[in-house]
Amino acid sequence: MKSPRERILETTFQLFARQGYNSTGINQIISEANVARASFYQYFKSKEDLCVEFLNVRHEYWFGELNSFLSKEKDSKSKIISAFDFLVYMNEKENFRGCSFLNILSEIQLDNIKILSVIQSHKADLRNYFFELIGDDILSDHIYMLFESSIIESQVFKSNELIEKSKKIVTNLVQ
Repeated sequence: MKSPRERILETTFQLFARQGYNSTGINQIISEANVARASFYQYFKSKEDLCVEFLNVRHEYWFGELNSFLSKEKDSKSKIISAFDFLVYMNEKENFRGCSFLNILSEIQLDNIKILSVIQSHKADLRNYFFELIGDDILSDHIYMLFESSIIESQVFKSNELIEKSKKIVTNLVQ
């Protein structure tokens, strides 16, 4: 059986994906995770702290999935191009739920520095990921922006069409 902390995080992932951050309350998380209130507060002082941990876990999971997906690629250019296939894979796996970080961003107050800094860190890591692969600041930012917009557009339209178009653009850019 999973620990109370694991059940809380798993339940949080499901509820945030289904209902969003603001519509999910601590009482619902406690109830659906089947944990005692004291257990919840033993691990998380607030919903905000839970959100930070959720985003940190999501960051590790997402980059783990990305690296695993791209591990078969031999060179940087192939990794960059296949990163767009990864988006298709994640859309199929998660039913076009989009970016957890941007979904949360759309619900928090912009002065919530605690959560905002985790979101910014994730996006900076992704931006840096492309820079490390390509080594060209302008080109890597272009790829990053195509990647990010592909996530958003695929969520909005529940379609991988613009991911495929972005992949073609990126293929031309890196050759």
